[in-house]
Amino acid sequence: MFILLSASNGAQWIIYSVIAQIVADFYNVSFSAVDWTSMIYMATYIVLFIPAAYLLDRYGLRMSILMGATGNAVGAWIRMFSAYPGGFWITFIGQTIVGASQMFTLGIPPRLAAVWFGPDEVSTACAAGVFGNQLGIAVGFLVPPMLVSNGTVDEVASDLSTLFLCSAAVNTAILTVTLFFFSARPSTPPSLAQITAQEVKALGPNFWRTLVNLITNIDFVLLFITYGLNTGVFYAVSTLLAQMVLPYYPSESVAIGQIGVVIVVAGMLGSVLGGFLLDKFKRFKLIILLDYLLSALGMLAFTLTLDLGSLFIVFAIAFILGFFMTGYLALGFEFAAEITFPAAEGTTSGLLNCSAQIFGIALTIAMGSVMHGVSTFACNISMTVALLIGTGLTALIREDQKRQQAHKSNRPPTSATQLTTLTCD
Repeated sequence: MFILLSASNGAQWIIYSVIAQIVADFYNVSFSAVDWTSMIYMATYIVLFIPAAYLLDRYGLRMSILMGATGNAVGAWIRMFSAYPGGFWITFIGQTIVGASQMFTLGIPPRLAAVWFGPDEVSTACAAGVFGNQLGIAVGFLVPPMLVSNGTVDEVASDLSTLFLCSAAVNTAILTVTLFFFSARPSTPPSLAQITAQEVKALGPNFWRTLVNLITNIDFVLLFITYGLNTGVFYAVSTLLAQMVLPYYPSESVAIGQIGVVIVVAGMLGSVLGGFLLDKFKRFKLIILLDYLLSALGMLAFTLTLDLGSLFIVFAIAFILGFFMTGYLALGFEFAAEITFPAAEGTTSGLLNCSAQIFGIALTIAMGSVMHGVSTFACNISMTVALLIGTGLTALIREDQKRQQAHKSNRPPTSATQLTTLTCD
């Protein structure tokens, strides 16, 4: 159920940007305004992630997930009233509500995995949770170009109405299923680490102490920066993809959406394989460092081959880029959970996602300016450099597998320094 919920939110993130030219012409707005339908997800997360993390920590999984599902449905229905040329402000309000709902779902996977799965399954389960968001983004790339075609105002309005109605119906169905069938936790904790989490809750939670401990942990701060760089580049590439590729392939608007799908689907495979490798070998830093380096090399290859005139090459390189760059998302969550245990997974993932949104907005605005003011090549080279910087910073992170040590021990916390906000509901 969570995978479906996360997918429904991810699908709505990119639905305007992937048909940016049509949206800009229909609503008579700038490309920058269209970009903000994507960036509003990031902006609302930055503002609201601390209240959302506190709510998750205080009231548990079920409350957070229900709030996310409700916001998805409400925002989707509001967009139904925006399918006319003067309706951009309405569509933006709906998109803002959906974007704000992301804060209740984006950081859930590591927490959900820790509460429901054992030590040999938790990384794979976290990857599967991230898989849902990526699945939704893939749908967001694929469906809008198929349903919305360039045409007269009435034709575009009809196409947009169909798109918005499909989104509203799906999100309402997911809200209904979640309301009646989602359980907060299993009857029995799946691991010794989760038993420790319950004992810690009994000792007295302190959300703000955990937050301070995280932002003063140098290894977590480095991961905060590197996660933001990698994910921010992914957000920028996704938002600007149509504007980036269309000048080289002006008659391939549907193919551009398919390139986005390839990037995301490859990332889904990368996430699941990466989670499996983490569970199998427990070599967190090595696996993440290699993934980061290969992401940078994939971005470089994409930069150097985009203008060759071959869509086959673009698709092939997009698969490689997506496999490593998008596949990194779940790996970063799991690495954070390892080096910060017993801190709440919802809090660590919330901070990482906040970093992603900050870098995502900054890189999307900056790279859009570089692309339109200088060249697409300069834009892509800049993002390659950002990923190389992230690779170097990742190499500086110390690997301290605190959660793995907890899995091997059944000793409860014995001092105030082990107090955390982690809960299991």
